[in-house]
Amino acid sequence: MIGFGTDEFPAFFTRSSGFGVNRRIDHVEKLASLIRVRRELGQRGGVVVANPIPLHAELDPALADSAIETALVEAKHRGVTGKELTPFLLERVRVLTDDASLTANVALILNNADVAARLAVELAEG
Repeated sequence: MIGFGTDEFPAFFTRSSGFGVNRRIDHVEKLASLIRVRRELGQRGGVVVANPIPLHAELDPALADSAIETALVEAKHRGVTGKELTPFLLERVRVLTDDASLTANVALILNNADVAARLAVELAEG
């Protein structure tokens, strides 16, 4: 697992989870180079790139943890499981954070799209 600009696997709404990554890479050019070398060596499979939420969009970790814990308890009490669990949790966390989690999630998606696009260009050019 590669940490893009991070030494730690990011949590969903925060930049930190407490879990490390196998390797940190800070530049998309280096990430593309690593992927090319894997291909040249015949390694199969994908590369997990852990790209954290931008610093300005990160939720307060205490708020995120509290909202997630509350949502999980509510899901258990209501018997929400399976494919209904993720949408339930996201909606409850959105409500419990007064939409801050939704704003953070959009920022994360846009950041992931930006990194993915830059990586795709780098791979196409190389």
